[in-house]
Amino acid sequence: MLVDPITSMWSDRLFQATLVVLILALVFTSLEYAASRVARVARKEPAAVGAGAGGSSTEPDDGVAGKRPTRPRSDRYGRIGVSLMILAVLLHAGSIVLRGLATYRWPLGNMYEFTSALCLMAVGAWLVLVYRHPALRPAGVFVLTPVLLLMFVTGTVLYAEAAPVVPALQSYWIIIHVTTITLASGMMLVPGVASLLFLMKRNERPAALAAKLPGAEMLDRLAYRVTVLAFPLYTFGIITGAVWAEAAWGRFWGWDPKETVAFVAWVLYAAYLHARATAGWRSSRAAWINSAGFATIVFNLFFINMVVAGLHSYAGV
Repeated sequence: MLVDPITSMWSDRLFQATLVVLILALVFTSLEYAASRVARVARKEPAAVGAGAGGSSTEPDDGVAGKRPTRPRSDRYGRIGVSLMILAVLLHAGSIVLRGLATYRWPLGNMYEFTSALCLMAVGAWLVLVYRHPALRPAGVFVLTPVLLLMFVTGTVLYAEAAPVVPALQSYWIIIHVTTITLASGMMLVPGVASLLFLMKRNERPAALAAKLPGAEMLDRLAYRVTVLAFPLYTFGIITGAVWAEAAWGRFWGWDPKETVAFVAWVLYAAYLHARATAGWRSSRAAWINSAGFATIVFNLFFINMVVAGLHSYAGV
């Protein structure tokens, strides 16, 4: 038996469940983002009103003196959203594991599987960042939106039935190379979004959205730190891809369209890290370079894989 249909079916159902849970998470993160400004204004109001000894104090609206005040609505929405994202990560990981068990291979053999794993890495990376820096949580709506779009495209346009991979992919290098590229690409979604939000916050445009974002300095620092972690992984992925290419095609580099665009993305991210350490380039200019790097990865993911023919086209969609 080349494919276990029951396990494959459950893998697909877990993917669908992940999509539903992520939609709910987006709803609650959107509610947190919408309510965050109201909560900040409320916290700035004075704790007491009136004058003199007989002035009355404003107590928490809980009906019991001395009772701990309730959390603001924005905080409750945010906590629910994070909980739903954690559930989505568990469901998504289960879907990918079952896909591998159903096909008796590493579950990164086509565009459906690659993009699915990329989305998992992106949400996982965001959860780690929110755990370390809770103040970033209201920006989760801007991370979940592109992830959900990718998930929808993955489950419709890119969906592929569970099946064995072609002989060219039956190599241990698929575990090393593709997994590393998937991890790095998923992580780079976060700094790509952070840099775009940084530009919005710095320019205060559009004003309605920028006002509710975390501080510009925090967003810039987030983009830099995640890129510092993802860039070595991306570099390692390109190197292992070259080694695999030599074993499969007899050359390390052949300027295949996917190789070329991957190299362009690598140059852009290297330029971003250099610009981030150069006086006069640390803010907006560096953020634009980082955004261009992320756009190049997205271009490579969709246009090069789906439109341009090359040696990497055997993975299909």
